[in-house]
Amino acid sequence: MKQKNGAWLLALAAMLCSIGGVCIKGVPWTPLAINGARNAIAACITGAFLWRAGRRLRWNGAVACGALSLALTTNLYVFATKLAGAANAILLMYTAPIFVLLYLWLAKGQKPPRAAVAACVLVFAGIGCFVADGLAAGTLLGNALGLGSGVAYAGVFLVNTEPEGDAMSSYFLGQVAGALIGLPFLSGETDFSFVPMVCIFALGVFQLGLSYVLIARGIATTPPMTASLVTAIEPILTPVWVALAYGERLSGFSLAGAVLVLCSVVWFNTRGRKAL
Repeated sequence: MKQKNGAWLLALAAMLCSIGGVCIKGVPWTPLAINGARNAIAACITGAFLWRAGRRLRWNGAVACGALSLALTTNLYVFATKLAGAANAILLMYTAPIFVLLYLWLAKGQKPPRAAVAACVLVFAGIGCFVADGLAAGTLLGNALGLGSGVAYAGVFLVNTEPEGDAMSSYFLGQVAGALIGLPFLSGETDFSFVPMVCIFALGVFQLGLSYVLIARGIATTPPMTASLVTAIEPILTPVWVALAYGERLSGFSLAGAVLVLCSVVWFNTRGRKAL
């Protein structure tokens, strides 16, 4: 029952994360300025939860690796989007389940069950179908950074695999690091009108703040392989919200990819994860 509740928390977190595309379109700032501002707000949210729960901020090697993973994920994704395009960046970022699987196999000696391998392949294929219409060659550097964000994002789900790991501390410190990196770029921005401010608030509170509180709670009772696959609904929902909000149309190929991802996640969560 706890695993099932954890998976639901992760699914809700993915839904909150998926509003990023809609909100970012409403902010005419540079990517690093957006990332710095949303991380600053998110750090306040996560810090408030730590304080409210009476939990001390922990610091050790595992926590530092988790914090670095989140900071790298948010920043590498921003750069990958700038250099290789949003479609390439989101696809490469969601190679994360593959890196989770490889880490657990090579570093922890946990041979992946066939269900996990099958789910990884199906999810990756579905995301590939969904973004195929918008795929561009991108730059070699941009694609490399996008792949790096996938490696880093795997670390977000692996933070609790070490005995001394603490997801909430890692996420808070990662958000602080992201804020420190990006906030200096706010000095070059001039548009602080109502719509950009509302979008930044939504990005900080919901897309990066509450979502990672939910992820921290979800991965406490959910295996990292399951967690990374459940949250793979995010890259499917992100362009759906953009299409609904801005009138962009989705092709039949895109919809087929979305159905494949959702069906794969549901199948793995109800049947396949029993093998983990």
